[in-house]
Amino acid sequence: MVDRQIKRFLYQNLVDSLEPNKVLVVYGPRRVGKTTILNEIAKTFEESKVKFVDGEDREIQEALSTKTIMGAKNFIGDTEILIIDEAQKIPSIGINLKLIVDHIPNIKIIASGSASFDLAQRIGEPLVGRKKTHHLFPLSIRELIKEYGYEHNKNLMNRLMIFGGYPEVFHLSTDEAIEYLKETVQSYLFRDILEMEQLRNAKKLRDLLTLLAFQIGNEVSLSELGGQLGMHANTVYRYLDILEQSFIIVNVRGFSRNLRKEVTKTSRYYFYDNGIRNALIGNFNELNLRNDAGQLWENFLVMERMKKQHYEHIYANNYFWRTYDQQEIDWVEEREGKLFGYEIKWKTKKSKPPSSWLDSYPDAEYRCITSENYLEEFV
Repeated sequence: MVDRQIKRFLYQNLVDSLEPNKVLVVYGPRRVGKTTILNEIAKTFEESKVKFVDGEDREIQEALSTKTIMGAKNFIGDTEILIIDEAQKIPSIGINLKLIVDHIPNIKIIASGSASFDLAQRIGEPLVGRKKTHHLFPLSIRELIKEYGYEHNKNLMNRLMIFGGYPEVFHLSTDEAIEYLKETVQSYLFRDILEMEQLRNAKKLRDLLTLLAFQIGNEVSLSELGGQLGMHANTVYRYLDILEQSFIIVNVRGFSRNLRKEVTKTSRYYFYDNGIRNALIGNFNELNLRNDAGQLWENFLVMERMKKQHYEHIYANNYFWRTYDQQEIDWVEEREGKLFGYEIKWKTKKSKPPSSWLDSYPDAEYRCITSENYLEEFV
């Protein structure tokens, strides 16, 4: 790939959302490009009017933990836009941001965080009615096509399925990309969890994720995972919740309006990034050499759909659907007062809707998504 900075869709969303005396909160995994976007936004303002700070800096932590109006005003000075990277590191950040937006006219604030469980707790209650939330995902196929051209869509799709969408990966050779992803898993993936949740057993977290990596597209049993890991099911549930709030996995629940026939109590888990998933299992082989290409395809499409929903403001509840007699649909959206069912197929080009789906939801939509139509029909 050509070494260039890829324009992110979220950038314009953030610029359009900037509002005096409101806080834009930007969530997303580490190394996914949050700091880059924040720097781009900072450049649109006069340099003397921007204060860009790092929440990991001890002096900044001290300055933004004062809990006094005078302390907040002294810190802001003549600043017009305050940008705080890794804001979850700052104690009492929510209270101090409330003081700033309530007492300093026309100030604009952006705060980013790579651990939603911690930042949400710190800012949630103090900033009720004073914040807007955005998510930055790994690179999407649409962002890449816009940068490199539609004619490259097959190669881009293959690369995303194997190496994922971390921006840095697209500037690296194959060997360098593999090392980068391995190092990300080793050094960064669990950093926020271990620091903020006081969890000491990174090996258990990695083992749990590795088990999930082999179960993409399947329902997950907490008791089975616990048995394999030597952990109580409640502990597994807690770990899964933390991993989800750390932007490593996504939980999708079963859909039902007919509890007798339809499965609702289990979950399916997908990875925010295919490259991280492949690094966990140590497999970066080409698609034609793999027996899990269908799982990679499903994970890729689920996350691409979620990116599209967020960046294009498509409001939907997302589910899978399965009956106890094994009829199923991979992806179901409840939006605009309707149901939309999508069956995801890697090799099979045609698929009929399950009879129980038609019987239970005669007004619902149904589409089969393949590599030939996914750009037009799904992402």
